[in-house]
Amino acid sequence: MAICVLFECPGVTQAQYDEALKQVTGGRPGKRLADWSEPGLLSHVAGPTLTGWRVVDVWESEAELTKFAGRLMPILKALGFPEITPQVIPAHNFVNS
Repeated sequence: MAICVLFECPGVTQAQYDEALKQVTGGRPGKRLADWSEPGLLSHVAGPTLTGWRVVDVWESEAELTKFAGRLMPILKALGFPEITPQVIPAHNFVNS
């Protein structure tokens, strides 16, 4: 079952997000799913909030997200992101092109 994942990142800047994206994608732009080497990622959206940065992903399963988190969290820690516990929501409906 697909899941929606919401990351709220207070105090995080666009520069920090951009560097995390660069490290996660191996320097690829991250604008297409093909730029990501992570199996299971269906959608990724990120942007600023009044207090930091927000990321919303859709994953094929929580297992795929957990596998990715093992690689992602050390990158975020090294870049000074705060401790993040994402909100995971079962997807009742997911529409893509």
